[in-house]
Amino acid sequence: MQRENLSLNPSARRSQGFSKSRRNLLVNGAIAGVGVAGAVGMQALMPGASDAAPGVKENDIKILNGALFYEHQAIWAYNVAAGKLTNTDVGKAVLALALRNQADHKAHRDALAAAVRSLGGKPVAAESSYDVSAYLKKGEGNLDSDVNIAKLALALETDAAIAYTLEAAKLKTPALITAGASIGTAESAHAAAIRATFKALGVKLEIVPSAFVSLDSRKLWVLTV
Repeated sequence: MQRENLSLNPSARRSQGFSKSRRNLLVNGAIAGVGVAGAVGMQALMPGASDAAPGVKENDIKILNGALFYEHQAIWAYNVAAGKLTNTDVGKAVLALALRNQADHKAHRDALAAAVRSLGGKPVAAESSYDVSAYLKKGEGNLDSDVNIAKLALALETDAAIAYTLEAAKLKTPALITAGASIGTAESAHAAAIRATFKALGVKLEIVPSAFVSLDSRKLWVLTV
């Protein structure tokens, strides 16, 4: 699976608009809206995978391990970002959503690792750190403020959704194709939830800016610094 890489730096900015109670209601609603996709993916990945032919297994193990690499990266990125968020209302809102999204990534990680094992493969291990500098170079977020951290997460989740869409089609086990598509929809939900949080904090934008999440529509989903 191909996703951009991302790295880390520091400055500060704030979002405005909406009364505090109204803002909290919308932010909490966005966080709650992304809850169960990981568990669904876990159950969907397993049926029929171990019965695949050897060539099919080899193909699918490679693709699943590519996806697993990026789930490890996402979990790591959220850990790094969480430590840089402020204790303000905005920082707390971004942290709550980050932890919710990260929980789904952990469920995806566990499901993918289990599927690789069921095919007779060895799941790729998590690395101690990841190169994520490409996003910063393109101005698609940063780690210098709460708002920019959220933009960085948005770019990552958008690319995750696109990657699952492209790579799931290359899987040869039907159950795995379905599960890959299911995880991809969860990543799209993450992106929409982040955009909903921006809107709740007073930024004027469409929560779902396009009928598609694809390479062609990517620029409509991400927000630049």
